[in-house]
Amino acid sequence: MHVRVLAFARLRELVGFGERRIACTSGATLDDLWGELARENAEVAALRPSTRFARNGVLAAGTTVLADGDEVALLPPVGGG
Repeated sequence: MHVRVLAFARLRELVGFGERRIACTSGATLDDLWGELARENAEVAALRPSTRFARNGVLAAGTTVLADGDEVALLPPVGGG
């Protein structure tokens, strides 16, 4: 199965893409997907506590199981003021 992954801000810089189609195994969760990205770049792993996921436009927990064709947005913390 494949999911479309969108990365923003600092995460986009670290993973090296803004959008990519990624293959996942059946039953993979958002945390599994994050683990794959973190294996490719150690700096990504450190950002997990402050990163949120959106699956198909809705905020989702890391334990959420992915389905073929899902869109996953990696949402870094937002700062400003």
